[in-house]
Amino acid sequence: MTLIRKLSAFAAACCAAAFCHAAFADDGPAYGPELEGFSYPHTVHEFAFTSQGQSLHMAYMDVQPVNPNGRTVVLLHGKNFCAATWDATIDELTHAGYRVIAPDQIGFCKSSKVAAPLRPTPNGLQTETSSRPEGYQFTFQQLARNTHALLQSLGVERATMIGHSTGGMIAIRYALMYPGETQQLVLVDPIGLEDWKAKGVPSLSVDDWYARELKTTADSIRRYEQATYYAGQWNAAYEPWVQMLAGMYRGPGKQIVAWNSALLYDMIYTQPVVYELGQLQMPTLLMIGDKDTTAIGKDLAPPDVRAKLGHYPELAKAAAKAIPHATLVEFPELGHAPQIQDPQAFHKALLDWLAAAPKSN
Repeated sequence: MTLIRKLSAFAAACCAAAFCHAAFADDGPAYGPELEGFSYPHTVHEFAFTSQGQSLHMAYMDVQPVNPNGRTVVLLHGKNFCAATWDATIDELTHAGYRVIAPDQIGFCKSSKVAAPLRPTPNGLQTETSSRPEGYQFTFQQLARNTHALLQSLGVERATMIGHSTGGMIAIRYALMYPGETQQLVLVDPIGLEDWKAKGVPSLSVDDWYARELKTTADSIRRYEQATYYAGQWNAAYEPWVQMLAGMYRGPGKQIVAWNSALLYDMIYTQPVVYELGQLQMPTLLMIGDKDTTAIGKDLAPPDVRAKLGHYPELAKAAAKAIPHATLVEFPELGHAPQIQDPQAFHKALLDWLAAAPKSN
């Protein structure tokens, strides 16, 4: 039994009826800074490459179908997700004949992290570990280039890109940079469909983001996910993904995990994609949970600004209008993660569109 299934069974036993804080205290499994100790549903490979003068590695799953249809799908995870959270989608796609590649981006999950800031020790200032890369310029362009390099190493010339949340921002950037290699584009509750700073969300320094991230606990993750990802609902099946994240903050690499998270939040806040949606020329599917309210930094904004943020039904319709060849599928009762909250409805809509939609030339 995989760790994911063990945690899910434990969650079900403790919270069979409803979400209960008492069942899940903040003590629990501890994982390494590259999610060491947490099992993925398929074999994890490593792509070693050089970027910005540093030796890095991307973890990824490459799952082959039983009856191939000749097409490849790339799954890009969100900010508080990992490749493992695509578990059910990988199974659905491979059973339908697709080869599926699901990477962890640099700075996330099982892939390379950059060093945490200098901190005082009895012997002076030291980084958390001298073996880590000492810095990295996180941009969506860079993450797209890393993903492209991975696909080139695997001999993948064209693919359907599916991105969820922050992964949607990466998928959009990838499609803009490599339009001839993007057959289709699927955006699952992507963030970046509005410019938060232009709307009045105050900026945070990386140092401030870091201080906030150091306070992360299983309870804070769970409360946020319940409110935003699952539209106020809770199911025991969601708990493994809480523990996946919380375990890295319990482990020996807490500082480096929090630092990378802070850098990534700064990237997300400062690099909206909304202004370039009209340049996407490939067939594009927008899959939106209408009860999603995600907006980076919304809790920092004044009440009048906060009230204007994260209105996904409006954002989705505006995005669908801006993207030349867009199809919009809405899930009225779902939140930020429809693929997890209602996998049956999500996968039916996804597979139907993939089969019927044209592929870019």
